[in-house]
Amino acid sequence: MDSSVRDRIHGMVSQYPIMLFMKGTPQAPQCGFSARVANILQDLGVRYASFDVLADPEVRQGIKDYGNWPTIPQLYVDGELVGGSDILSEMFVNGELQTLLDEPSKKMQQLAGG
Repeated sequence: MDSSVRDRIHGMVSQYPIMLFMKGTPQAPQCGFSARVANILQDLGVRYASFDVLADPEVRQGIKDYGNWPTIPQLYVDGELVGGSDILSEMFVNGELQTLLDEPSKKMQQLAGG
């Protein structure tokens, strides 16, 4: 992966406590898996940043290399890859995701100014 792409991805993952790389946007997901993750995060009421990988082919491929994870969506929390749709769905059902996102969600609110 090109170092400028790696730097861009690393910058996003580092800047935002909760960062979702997805196909489309939270308001208009472009695949069912991205829609599922966006809905889970909405159900939990957490703020998060997102990036539409369909808008940037370099980031679309680069995020797969960056996290060594072959599919999209990918959720990063405090700079660490949590996983994709299946893992996040399982964590949501068993309550782990809410616990994981409590503190990072507060950081996101501070970044958003309230």
